[in-house]
Order: sequence, then C-alpha cells, then structure tokens
Amino acid sequence: MSEAREINLTNQFLIAMPGMADDQFAGSVVYLCEHSGKGALGLVINRPIDIKLKNLFERVDLSLDREDLADEPVYYGGPVQTERGFVLHEPIGEAGGDGYSSTLNIPGGLVMTTSRDVLEALSNGAGPKRVLITLGYAGWGAGQLEDELARNGWLTVAADPGVIFETPVEARYERALGLLGIDRLMLSSDAGHA
Repeated sequence: MSEAREINLTNQFLIAMPGMADDQFAGSVVYLCEHSGKGALGLVINRPIDIKLKNLFERVDLSLDREDLADEPVYYGGPVQTERGFVLHEPIGEAGGDGYSSTLNIPGGLVMTTSRDVLEALSNGAGPKRVLITLGYAGWGAGQLEDELARNGWLTVAADPGVIFETPVEARYERALGLLGIDRLMLSSDAGHA
C-alpha cells in the first residue's frame, strides 16, 4: 500500500465553493500563509469590516501618516484570534520581513507580520508599500483542510499578489477563479463523484 503524497498549499488561494456550509467562509478567498502536516493558517482577503486603517491605528495609539492607506479597510481574516492583527505584505529587500520581530516569510510569496513594529513603521510613513491588514485568521488542524478539500469545499490555485493588492475587493473572488480559467456560473454547489 502506497502512502498518500503530502500536499503543501502554502502561497496558494483557497476559493470557497458555492454551497460552502460554513457562513464564515462562504464566498471567501483565503491566502494560505502556512500549510504542513500539522495544519494550515490563512487570511481571508475579500471580507472588509467596518473599520478603516486610520481608526485601527488610533485604537493602538498610533497615527497613520500614509494617505494611501488611511481609508483602506481592515479585513476579517478568519474566526481565530479576532482581536489580533495580521499584516500581509510584500517582502521588503532581501530579508523579506525586514527585521520585524514576528514575521513569517511565506516561501515564494508574501510576508505576514504580527508584531507592532510593522504598524509603527507604517505609522511613520515607512514600512511595506502594499499591505492588507486583518483581524483574526483562519486555522485548520492536522488533516482538517485536506478533509475539506476532499469534500469539494475549496478550489486551490497558486496565489497572485495582484488579486490581493490591485483588485477591488468585490472582484477578488471572480479574479481568483479566473486564475483557474473558471467563471462562477460554471460552479455547482452539488459535489459529484464518479
């Protein structure tokens, strides 16, 4: 009997299939920051909440001197640790995280920083050029995501930073599907097995 090949979906989008039973993920696109045999961690990239970045910065006693970011929304990143901020951004220089104290360099992809120092850098007009800031993250235990994939809960595709940073939020789901050459109308909420 051969062992099942372990898949690694780090730096991929999870695109919720129509009929996703979990309302927290229905219609969502998740950027996977980490995926291993121990589980997975990702950030929902298409669910803005009613908080602007300038307001979030005020809540943590920082000003935001970047007009390009001030009116950008904060996003619902997922149902885990919703009081904690996660900053998804492009690598800065060779080091990727550029010395922030709590950074995950995503192989072949973006960078996720959870420490206050990235907010302080942004506050001072520096820091990463393009960011998406979420409250909370999506997490799966060992085998849980693989089980959801086997039950046709998600489609997967290599992530494109343009979907996150250049695409209007209301078009991100369709644009992510477009990376697979799929239109939303082609999808059925009924799973079929041969």
